[in-house]
Amino acid sequence: MNVPGRRQALRIAVTLLAAAVLPAAAQDVSLAGQMGRKALLVVGGQPVTLAVGESARGVKLLQLDADGAVVEAGGQRLVLRTGGGTARVAGSGGVVSGPREIVIPVGPGGHFVTQGAINGRPVNFMVDTGATLIALGQAEADRLGIAWRNGEPGLVNTANGSATAYRITLSRVRVGEVEVSQVPAVVVPQPMPLVLLGNSFLTRFKMQRDSDVLRLEAR
Repeated sequence: MNVPGRRQALRIAVTLLAAAVLPAAAQDVSLAGQMGRKALLVVGGQPVTLAVGESARGVKLLQLDADGAVVEAGGQRLVLRTGGGTARVAGSGGVVSGPREIVIPVGPGGHFVTQGAINGRPVNFMVDTGATLIALGQAEADRLGIAWRNGEPGLVNTANGSATAYRITLSRVRVGEVEVSQVPAVVVPQPMPLVLLGNSFLTRFKMQRDSDVLRLEAR
């Protein structure tokens, strides 16, 4: 599922942009311990040290005492205890409708390419588990009638220097017969032959590769 060359550089740029403007996706949060007046949290598998009022990785520490910590993440208030297990924070996004499974055969070069639709208009997707967001070029966004200039701007690095990309929300994304609503995406200035099907869509599914077939089962 790796994307070589120019598309790999684009994927890195998309990931950097997403880190700046994308709301926290579904992730695990737990309290590993306390260091003085700071909480040692594990967020999405990564250690984070926060004082009350500080935020990192989409998690804000609201309260810390001898009994544990209270954090806010994904619009939820969570009470955490040291060694008390992991809390699952639901990511933002819409509803999966239609059949519950997508089956995508492997294509040339080992990539998983499939047909689908954005806002009811046909597109060709390439699965990219390294891309944080669905990513498409400006020309494709124009063809689809997306008002991407109204999106949230951010800078990405390209071969020609910095350029402005726009974070948007797609009303409907369909792959096969499965449709997901309200999916975060980014529109980039570079021309792209395919739309990258990133994790803002993929994390709604459990993924399993069976030989030359990728199976996506709705969570």
